[in-house]
Amino acid sequence: MRIHLMKSKILRCKVTDSALHYEGSLEIDAALMERVGLLRYEKILVGNIDNGERFETYAIPAESGSGRISLNGAAAHKGKLGDRLVIISFAEVEADEAASFKPKTITMGEDNFTVIKSTNT
Repeated sequence: MRIHLMKSKILRCKVTDSALHYEGSLEIDAALMERVGLLRYEKILVGNIDNGERFETYAIPAESGSGRISLNGAAAHKGKLGDRLVIISFAEVEADEAASFKPKTITMGEDNFTVIKSTNT
């Protein structure tokens, strides 16, 4: 049996941009993606802490070190500049591996440059 577990999480990152007429996706600072092992085009679940919206999309890297988190396409309707997000990706693992599986997580500070907590990164 295979089980779906959280693979990575970026907690409390702040929306810096939005592009309604972009083709879609969530653009994430490439340095943050690398830190939690999030891949280009990987499916993600996004929760908006400020308004309660949740949606699925895919991750695309923004310039590394830019702090950019951009809601693109239809996702631009799910939040506004300054909103705090939770970005989660998942992995499918064998049941016997689940107990030892360790997700990579980071919690952001007031900006998108300061990591105040990290696990397994």
